[in-house]
Amino acid sequence: MIIMQPNNTLIDQKLVLITGATSGIGLNLARSLSLINYNLVLTGRNKNCLSDLYEEFDFINKPYCKTIAADLTLSEDIRELVFNTPKLDGIVLNAGIIEYTPAKMITIDKIKKIFNINFYSNVLLIQELLKNKKISKNASIVFISSISALSSVVGTSLYAASKAAINSYAKVLANELASQKIRVNVISPGVVKTKIIENENVISEQQQNNLEALHPLGLGDTTDVTALIEFLLSNKSKWITGSNIVIDGGYLIK
Repeated sequence: MIIMQPNNTLIDQKLVLITGATSGIGLNLARSLSLINYNLVLTGRNKNCLSDLYEEFDFINKPYCKTIAADLTLSEDIRELVFNTPKLDGIVLNAGIIEYTPAKMITIDKIKKIFNINFYSNVLLIQELLKNKKISKNASIVFISSISALSSVVGTSLYAASKAAINSYAKVLANELASQKIRVNVISPGVVKTKIIENENVISEQQQNNLEALHPLGLGDTTDVTALIEFLLSNKSKWITGSNIVIDGGYLIK
């Protein structure tokens, strides 16, 4: 499904693709960038949520904005997304899942599920964008990773491994694309307040308090992360590439 503003004329504004744009960090980033007049391509799997975003952001009056429903674990959806996307000045790879699986419960299917979404889909999307020359010179690519790749929380081995793979991939990609002045960076957030974290039916009040105690500066808000993404998308970060920036309220110093 593609919902596109009829007038496709681009003006002198950055065009940014956000994956996983229908919830959490991706959704709040889309809202923030929309307010400062970025042109946006928003993608996610939920067609209804994307339709709601199109109306919420008043895309009909934007110079160039679109929503494209896509399951990035499917190669045909990646190809369609890239085909319908103009040349990009920024890419935020936010789509991903987390599942807690003790080591003795790991199966090949669980490995494939986590890595297909958190690693393979990101790598293959970038490959398709590069192959079709859809990334502008001086563009900025931002991967959303996790401090799980840098810590050892019980039950997160698959999730942590998938994010560690992204960290390594992004660093090499930064080196490969440096000649085009394309910047590639990773953000590794700690626990951020979301509807799931704040839902006592999912996480008890005591568990929430325990989580907060692990972060010297408390739990983060999505705006803490989106502010950093905005900086990395902007020209203010033109001398930063190959970095993995931790934003965790001090979790790792504990």
